[in-house]
Amino acid sequence: MLVVGGNDGSDGGMVVVEGMSTWQYHLNLQSPNTSQLRSRTLNPNQNMEKFSIATVFIASISLLLALTRSFSVENPTDRRILVLLDDLALKSSHSIFFTSLQARGFELDFKLSDDPKIALQRYGQHLYDGLILFSPTTERFGGSLDVAAILDFVDSGKDLIVAADASASDLIRNIAAECGVDFDEDPSAVVIDHGSYAVSETEGDHTLIAADDFIYSDVLLGSTKIEAPVLFKGIGHSVNPANSLVLKVLSASQSAYSANPKSKLSSPPSLSGSSISLVSVVQARNNARFVFSGSLDLFSNKFFKSPVQKAGSSNKYAKSGNEQFVTELSKWVFHERGHLKAVNVRHHRVGETDEPAIYRINDDLQYSVEIYEWSGSSWEPYVANDVQVQFYMMSPYVLKTMSTNKKGLFHASFKVPDVYGVFQFKVEYQRLGYTSLSLAKQIPVRPFRHNEYERFIPTAFPYYGASFSTMAAFLIFSFVYLYSK
Repeated sequence: MLVVGGNDGSDGGMVVVEGMSTWQYHLNLQSPNTSQLRSRTLNPNQNMEKFSIATVFIASISLLLALTRSFSVENPTDRRILVLLDDLALKSSHSIFFTSLQARGFELDFKLSDDPKIALQRYGQHLYDGLILFSPTTERFGGSLDVAAILDFVDSGKDLIVAADASASDLIRNIAAECGVDFDEDPSAVVIDHGSYAVSETEGDHTLIAADDFIYSDVLLGSTKIEAPVLFKGIGHSVNPANSLVLKVLSASQSAYSANPKSKLSSPPSLSGSSISLVSVVQARNNARFVFSGSLDLFSNKFFKSPVQKAGSSNKYAKSGNEQFVTELSKWVFHERGHLKAVNVRHHRVGETDEPAIYRINDDLQYSVEIYEWSGSSWEPYVANDVQVQFYMMSPYVLKTMSTNKKGLFHASFKVPDVYGVFQFKVEYQRLGYTSLSLAKQIPVRPFRHNEYERFIPTAFPYYGASFSTMAAFLIFSFVYLYSK
């Protein structure tokens, strides 16, 4: 027997379905004045059809409600995040990191990486805004998830955090390689540093590193300086210096190298010095953001709470910089910081307010745009002095840095070049850590009409003089020729 009651716990709206030779459907309707009990007898096929329709309807409404809370232009912060784990024990051993995300309003869906029900899409719509892979040893994901599905996920503008360790599988390495990050090919290699290791009671093999070579960027790591070193234990990776989309956020020191700590070096290590990246970020051209870490322990409660002292330094810190580092980096990757939007793009002639359909050569015009930055909860005016506008046709004829009123409005005035054709107003803004802006608006430029030129053009005076002097010379020649005898 299936009984469904009202949300308030009352009997109103109660549905009772009993499975006998026939199914009986009892509806108890109560009104302020009277109550009626109606019964209908339905055959099983009719009942199943209605039950199926109701199930599909409820599922559709649930999906619609979930999608309305997803990433949007007006609220760019990711909200629904899928977390894939090797072991559910990571949920407690890394709870501080997960709790900080939930405290900022994120909805985390924890699943084992081999769960057969894993899916990133349903009915052509993405179910999540972000993906966290804390499953370095997974050889194959469950459900419909694979490398191609993850790449499609990020190609649609979604965000990704990947944490590896010394036992990283080929699956995790392939995902990183597709995004421009190459983990050390030696599966037994870890990062070793005999000069910048974390001091401990036991000598150890110097694979626990106290790293403090951070990228200098307030938008990536926040405006508050990270004083304590970050504890790192895991594998290193390299990035292509020619790839401007990949940035090293935390680098190893000059004395670090990547090798197997249990064996002697027979050849120079493939990765060494500051070329080893411990944590890197990627911002794709579609503004999707990724974080790649060679250490899963970097996010653990143990490393968050551990005291740290870097070898060769007398400074001791009661708490490592891991929590601050990871928290600030997660704010960036999930678009709580560094996300820009441009609105109210306008252009018009100086002294006018209406936007014309066409400009004339040598017109004085003004271009303006409003740019705002997402602060995590609201849009704040973006302040910068390096936003430029181009007046472009095949190549920029005008390139000018825009002025700002420090309230989000950027503007520039210039004269239309003495060339007619189809031009574009273009703003191509790319700054470290910020989402890129690409604005383009097409506008034709015409020459002067025949009745718009000046009566006498100053540049034509030599031609005027040549014409009149030729006529005068001809008259003088004719007069002399006729009357010289």
